[in-house]
Amino acid sequence: MPAEGALGVQATEHVTRLLLQWSEGDASARDQLMPLVYNELHKLARAHLRRERQYPSLQPTALVNDAYIRMVAQTKLRWESRAQFFGLASTLMRHILVDHARRQESAKRGGQNWRVSLSKAERLSNKPDVDLLALDAALTDLARLYPEHSRVVEMRFFGGLSIEETAEALGLSHATVERYWKFARAWLRTKMSP
Repeated sequence: MPAEGALGVQATEHVTRLLLQWSEGDASARDQLMPLVYNELHKLARAHLRRERQYPSLQPTALVNDAYIRMVAQTKLRWESRAQFFGLASTLMRHILVDHARRQESAKRGGQNWRVSLSKAERLSNKPDVDLLALDAALTDLARLYPEHSRVVEMRFFGGLSIEETAEALGLSHATVERYWKFARAWLRTKMSP
């Protein structure tokens, strides 16, 4: 998710207004929104795909389109902010990649799990790659026990956000995000250790 400065304050406020209107059932607001956020969603998709090397068939545009379709299907969701929108987009992209990895694994009858590189978002372990399906299972457990810590991991690792951007998006202090990030990495390292 980009920082506010990437879009500018007026554009950010306009996106938030459109999200609120979309929540109230205004389909034209949803249609106006997509051109405003498409480039940022595409950057987010590229960041997701760059962290792994095993999806040559997946393109950022396809990932954006799949995530957007899933967002539009969220009928009971009340949009509150641009940060929430991009956070959900990042989460949905993660789920799409995990679903893709599961389909590929089952199609190969015991094939390898897909691996994603964590090098850009500080390693969770000493290994340069982490099994995507194992990471997803561990993140699901982390979210159940420590939901805010899990959101920090999703925004930092999957969303490619800095500590500052994550703090802003979640409404937390810089120190709190750093503390949650450090705890979550240690927790995931322990959970994913053989």
